[in-house]
Formats: sequence, C-alpha cells, structure tokens
Amino acid sequence: MSRVSVKTREDLPAELQPLWDKMTTYGAFENQAGVMAHRPPIFKHIWSMLVDLSDEAVLSKRYLELALVTVSLLNKCTYCVSHHAPKLAIQGVSEEGAERLLDYKDHPELTDDDKLVVEYAIAVTNNWNRTRDEIFVRLREHFSEAQIVELTWRTALCGAFNRFNDILQFDIEQGVVVRDAAE
Repeated sequence: MSRVSVKTREDLPAELQPLWDKMTTYGAFENQAGVMAHRPPIFKHIWSMLVDLSDEAVLSKRYLELALVTVSLLNKCTYCVSHHAPKLAIQGVSEEGAERLLDYKDHPELTDDDKLVVEYAIAVTNNWNRTRDEIFVRLREHFSEAQIVELTWRTALCGAFNRFNDILQFDIEQGVVVRDAAE
C-alpha cells in the first residue's frame, strides 16, 4: 500500500491534464504519475521529458527496454520490472530472457549490441565512478553521441525511479502482471 496517496488526473491543474492523457499512452503508470502529481512541477517535467523522448525515438525501444530492465533487476524494483519486461518482450526478448539479463554474456536472445547496452546499463548503475574509456570506444562504434547521452540519462533516471517507487511503495497498477525482481 502506498505510503502517500495516489492522485488522479482530476487532481492536477487543468493545464497538466493533457500531459496525463499523453502519459497514459506511454504505459500503465497511473500510480507512479499519481504520486508525482503531489508536486506538479515534478509530474510536468518528468512526464514531458519521457513523452518527448519517446516521440523522438532517437534510441530504439529495444535498447531502452534492455537498459531499463537491467537497472531494475540490479535494484530489485518489482514495479519497474513488471512494467518493462513485457515491453522488452514486444521488442523480441522473452520474459524468461528478461529475467536473466544480468547473465548477458552468454544470453542466447541478445545480439552483440544488446549485450553492450546491458553491460553499459550495469556500468551506469554500479560502476559509474570506475568505468573506463574502453566501453565508450565500443559504444561509439554502434551509437551516436546523442544516443549515448540518452542511454546514460535514461539508465540513471531509471535508477532514480526504482528508488522513488520502492521507498513510496505504491501499488502496481491493476492489469499489470507482477514480476518479482527481488530474486
């Protein structure tokens, strides 16, 4: 049960309600957004950025979901794994494959580029202050600088979401299958 109340679209100022409507096209994140709605600037800026990045699609959904599920597995965030593992399945990595992303080196469902994304998501999450230039040489072989910036930002932001979600303990939305990330 959520440690703070979950607001609805109607609780937002009228000028932010269209953003709520756009947010729902991103996925079933109403509880997360409803908690953010306690602070309209947080709701506005986070969801505007996420919707804009999604609309621009500089980074493929597959790479994005690989990074988000990896971070969420590392941080044991059941909320995020439950929401993003099915999105990764749409991108061609089975839910069983998503469960074992952290064992990426010999993962049969991942391409070499996929493995690089997972490796980088692990570095951003666990080794940000010890990551060497070598990984950036490899990243630049496959990604533009804009893609590297977005991949880095979205990975780091997902870590923040993991903490936000877990500390406030809001429920996973009805209809989303719970996938335990704590194993």
